[in-house]
This record gives sequence, C-alpha cells and structure tokens, in this order.
Amino acid sequence: MDLKALRLLIVDDNRNAAEIVKSVLGSVGAQQVEFATTAEKAFSLLQAEPYDLIIVDQNLGKGDEGISLVKRIRTDPHSSNPYLPILMLTGYTEQRRVKAARDAGVTEFLSKPFTIVGLLKRMEALIHAPRPFVRSEDYFGPDRRRRQDPDYKGPERRKRPPEDA
Repeated sequence: MDLKALRLLIVDDNRNAAEIVKSVLGSVGAQQVEFATTAEKAFSLLQAEPYDLIIVDQNLGKGDEGISLVKRIRTDPHSSNPYLPILMLTGYTEQRRVKAARDAGVTEFLSKPFTIVGLLKRMEALIHAPRPFVRSEDYFGPDRRRRQDPDYKGPERRKRPPEDA
C-alpha cells in the first residue's frame, strides 16, 4: 500500500504515541502527516485543509473527547468532510467503549498496543473497501453492519433493489 500521496492527521494528546504512529506510517511511505493534541485543534485543521484519513485516540483530554470529535466530524453542519475515514486507536477495549466508538461514526477501530500489520490492514480497509454511509434519526456514519443477515426480519430492514434493477 502506497501512502505517499495521502494527507493524514493523527489526533492524540500523547505526543510520544503520535510520534510512534507517524514513524510507522513513514516507514511505509507516508510523507504528509500532521498532529493535533486536542479535539478542537483537530477540527480546526480539518476545516483549514483537506485530509484523506484521520487517526484519533479515543481517550483525548479528560475522557472520551475522541468520541466527541468523531460525532462532530460526522454531524456538525460546519464539518468540511463528514465522510472522512476515521480510524480510532485506543488502549481501552471494553465493549461499551467499542460500541460508543461505533455509534459515534468511527470507520475502523484498533486497540493499543497495535502491530504494524494490524494498522496497515485497517488503513487498507479504509482506503480500498470503504463502507457505505447511513443516515437515520440518531446516526450518521459508515454502515455498522459487517455482514448481511438474511434471516433478520425486523422493522428497520433495508430493502434490496429488485433483481432486474
């Protein structure tokens, strides 16, 4: 995977952790990598310049500010790109945190410590296999379903197009 042409933003309040991610990405060709240490700074950078992908730590600042940033990117009317691929990195993998990230609109999720292969696989999925976006009353973001369940018959079942369409 060639990352040379991509513009990447890493958002982490731990500068050392961000430098590790930058180093890993640089080792596979990434040249345009910027940092933000706060959600506010990240949102400002996103407004000022186009980015191809953002890597954000879930636990920014005083808590789940990474989650708040993702929600803001997805839903704020002033967001420059609500469809931006977002990879969330976190050292906290409790189910409630993973669900919170998913429900905020994270595209991919990766736990720390991570491997180079794991990071690159997630990035490759973000770039080469983007998921369609879904809008509902209380959610906007990538389709949270990883697979189709042909047996689901619930009220929110999406209709398939006719076979001849």
